Amino acid sequence: MTDITADLKQRFATLPDKDIDVVILGAGVNGAGLFRDLAAQGVNCLIVDKADFGSGTSAAPSRLIHGGLKYLETGEFGLVAQSTLERNLLLQNAPHCVEALPTFIPIFSWTRGIWAALRTLTGSTTAPRSRGAVLIKIGLALYDFFGSRNRVMPRHRFLLKKRALKEMPHVTPDIVAGGIYYDAKISRPERLVYELVMDGLQANKSALAANFTTLTSSAGGKLSFERADGTTFSASPKLVVNAAGPWIDRVNDLLGAPSHLIGGTKGSHILLDHPELVRGLNGHMIYFEADDGRICLVYSYLGLALVGSTDIPCDDPDNVRCEEPEIDYFLESVQSLLPSLRFGREQVVYSYSGIRPLPASDASSPGLISRDHSAPVVEPQSDRPFAIVSLVGGKWTTFRGFAEEVADLVLKRLDRVRSQSTKHLAIGGGRDFPTNSAARGEWVRAAAKRTGTAPERIDQLLSRYGTTATAILEYPSAHTDTVRLSGASHYSALEIDWIVRQELVTHLSDVVFRRTTLAIEGALTMQGLRDIGAIAAEALGWTEQRLTAEIEEVVTTMSTFHGRRLEDGAERAFSEARTTAGPTSA
Repeated sequence: MTDITADLKQRFATLPDKDIDVVILGAGVNGAGLFRDLAAQGVNCLIVDKADFGSGTSAAPSRLIHGGLKYLETGEFGLVAQSTLERNLLLQNAPHCVEALPTFIPIFSWTRGIWAALRTLTGSTTAPRSRGAVLIKIGLALYDFFGSRNRVMPRHRFLLKKRALKEMPHVTPDIVAGGIYYDAKISRPERLVYELVMDGLQANKSALAANFTTLTSSAGGKLSFERADGTTFSASPKLVVNAAGPWIDRVNDLLGAPSHLIGGTKGSHILLDHPELVRGLNGHMIYFEADDGRICLVYSYLGLALVGSTDIPCDDPDNVRCEEPEIDYFLESVQSLLPSLRFGREQVVYSYSGIRPLPASDASSPGLISRDHSAPVVEPQSDRPFAIVSLVGGKWTTFRGFAEEVADLVLKRLDRVRSQSTKHLAIGGGRDFPTNSAARGEWVRAAAKRTGTAPERIDQLLSRYGTTATAILEYPSAHTDTVRLSGASHYSALEIDWIVRQELVTHLSDVVFRRTTLAIEGALTMQGLRDIGAIAAEALGWTEQRLTAEIEEVVTTMSTFHGRRLEDGAERAFSEARTTAGPTSA
C-alpha cells in the first residue's frame, strides 16, 4: 500500500517549481473540488491551506445538501436549478456521506406573504414574512420542477392540519397545514473535502497538496511557502486561484492585488442531546420560520438534534464562535415551534460557527445576499506574471458545478481542453458503493468473509468511510479493530491508526474534528482523546511534550470554539448516558 505522506514528500522533492501550472490557495470544498477537477484533466496543481483541509468555512455548514428552496422567492432560478441538480448528483457520487432528508414545513396561514413575495421577486429588499400555504405550495411545485434532472427522490406532499400533526406530533397545533419535500444531508463534510484532495492526488501523480502551510511571499512571480515544521518550498505558477473563502481579500493583499470581494455573514449552529426530540422528528428535518422571520431548521444528526442557523454580518473568520444570545435564540425558536417538548441550556452539547464567504453587498438583510458564485479574474501585471482567479460565494451543494466552471476557465487560459467530466465521478469512498439494499448486503457479506469481521461492523464502517472500509480493515497495523476507544466504543484503534498514517494528519485536532466526527457527535472523552493521542504519537514520532501540547490544543479548541469542556468524569458520564438512551447513527 502506498504511504501517501512519503509519496507526497517525494513529489515535492522531484518537481521543480516551474512545473506547477496552477496554485490553489485554500483547501475548503471549493478549492478541493477545483483541485480534483483540474488534476483529472492532467493539470499540474498545487493546493495549499494555512490550516487543515476543510477546516474553515467548509467545516461549519448546516450539513445540508440542498437546492435552496428559499432562493425561489428572490428569483434566483438558475441557482436553484444548478443546486437541485448538484444535490441529485452528490446523492449518487458520495452515497457514503450524503443521504436523502425528508423535510417538513409547518404552515401557519393560507394566503399570507403573497404580495411580499411578489415584491421580493421584483427586487424589493424586504424578505416576505409568514409564508402561507398558497405560496409554499407554489414554491414546492417549482422546486420539484427544478429538481427533475437526475431525480433520485420523491416529489413533495401537501398535508392538511390533522395529517400534518400526525406526521409531526410535537409541532405546535397553531399550524393550518404542512408540506413535506426532499433535500439531503451530509454526515461528514470535512472528510469529503479530504477525499476530494486525495482524489486529485491519485488522478495526477504530479499534483501536490500541503496543509498547515503559509504563503510567505509572492515577489517576482514566485510564491514562497513555509510549513508548520519550518521547511520551505516555492512555486512559479502560470495562474493562481484564490479559494480562501472569507479570507479572500486578505490573500489578495498578500498577492499584491488588493480587493473588496467578500461581505461575509456568520452562521452558527448548536447540537442538542435530546432523545425525545430525535425520536419525534422521525428522520425528518423541520424547516421553519422563527418569530423574527428568520428561516431555521432542526434535524437528527448522528443521534443528536442539530439546530441552525443565524445569519449575522461578520468579518473575523479566525475568531468566530456561537455566542450566548445565538444559543438563546435557537432554544426559544424550537420551544415556540415544539411547545410540548422541554428545551434547556443543559441539552446543548456542542456548538459551532463559520463565516459564509458571500459577495460584498449593500442588501438590507443578510438573508437577501445572493448565495450564487462568481470567479472574477485579475490579469497579470509587470511585477506579477500570473493571473489571479478569486472564488467568491457559492455553497456546499454547488461545489462541483462551480469547480467545473472555473476549471473550464483555467483550461482555456492554459490552452488546454477538458479530457473528462466530473458529473458522474464518484468521490472517495463513494467509488463502487453498493447502489441498493440488496447490493449493500452482498457487499457487506463479501467483506465480512474476506476480513473476518462481523457483518454489523462492516456495515457501520461502510456508512462511515464508504468502500474505503475494506482497506482500513486489511491495513497491516499493530492495532486491531477489536480494541475500541474509551467512551467511544464504535471507533477502534485500527481506524485511528489508519487515519493517522494514511490521511495526511499533522495534528491531533485533524483526527477528532475532521477525519472523524468524534468531537461533534459527543463521543469524545478525555480518556478517548488520550487513546487517540497515544496512537498518533506512536505513528508520527511525537515526544511526550508534543503529545501533551496536542491534547491541550484540542481541549482548548473544544472549550473556546465549541462550548464543550472535556473533563474525565463529566464527559464519560455524558457518553454513557447517550449509549444507554439508545443507539446512534454510525
